[in-house]
Amino acid sequence: MDLVTFGEAMVRMTPPNFQRLEQATSFELFVGGGELNVAVAAARLGISARWVSRLADNALGHMIANRARGQGVDLHIDWTKTDRAGLYFAELGAAPRASNVVYDRAGSAISKVATGAIDWQSVFNGARWFHVSGITPALSESAAKVTAESLVAAKKAGLTVSYDLNYRSKLWSAEKARAVQEPLMEHVDVLITTEEDTRVVFGIGEARDSYEHLSTEPYDEVARALQKRFEFEAVAVTLRENPLVLLNSWSAILVADGKLHRAPRYEVEVVDRIGTG
Repeated sequence: MDLVTFGEAMVRMTPPNFQRLEQATSFELFVGGGELNVAVAAARLGISARWVSRLADNALGHMIANRARGQGVDLHIDWTKTDRAGLYFAELGAAPRASNVVYDRAGSAISKVATGAIDWQSVFNGARWFHVSGITPALSESAAKVTAESLVAAKKAGLTVSYDLNYRSKLWSAEKARAVQEPLMEHVDVLITTEEDTRVVFGIGEARDSYEHLSTEPYDEVARALQKRFEFEAVAVTLRENPLVLLNSWSAILVADGKLHRAPRYEVEVVDRIGTG
């Protein structure tokens, strides 16, 4: 096994044809979650991937598991008959109206995951890389404890650990996010973040409206400041401009081994932006 990820996946319901929720008479169903998306992307690139989670032992939980298996992802699931699947409703925007998301995830199965419930030694057997994000510890105190447990176990097993900061203001405050996540960073080798998330959570960088032509200089400074503070092996920062809902510009930088690496800039016509980071 090359890659292991840990986190929640939810059932997403989206009205067709850019309708608003208040207009909808039907929904399209999707399954996704930050860490599951990473596992799926890896599997589609030919990298063996395993997703670890806690799911409701009902039709919705099994739908999530089946969708993941269908993408070639190996599963390690802590099934529960007493808790629920997380749901969210997503309106796809059309300029000048932005996309909008309504969450219904309180009390979801993974928010009640308990320390000791997952056999991390078995999960990590033969694996090389572990990935998790800041969404999981934001879900509950117990999910935060299990995230910490997983990071310690991954390092003990000799895995490289990547962490996507992925701050969600609807889940917790910046102060809580910093208090919970700063102690986790000692177990992280590679941090993936944005300039805004870094500023909000760790107080590094300055607030800016935009960076003209996706200039990498401010991001380079942020990445190097993070690397100096937490001694990461590498820091990746994504760069995005979205002049229109359906037109984005994407790029990224990586600071590693004292060097700055720049990815090309891509002009992207958006089909469905959810799940792209």
